Amino acid sequence: MLNKFGPSGNGEAQVQYLDGDFRVVSPGTYVRCAITDVRIPLDELKYWSVDLQEAYSVPTAVLERHFPGALKGQS
Repeated sequence: MLNKFGPSGNGEAQVQYLDGDFRVVSPGTYVRCAITDVRIPLDELKYWSVDLQEAYSVPTAVLERHFPGALKGQS
């Protein structure tokens, strides 16, 4: 649950990833992609793993985490 009216903090947020939602544990404006290390603004966060408790910037990062090397050789 992202509380848009509470203190937002600056820097990286600490987030608990839930099924279909996430909870901000420590305020911040972004989280980092576990694969690419790209900053993901919390209001743009769409992809994460509940089991691994990590965020992903794009769907291909999810594939890379769960199926390493699956995207190699594709054009």
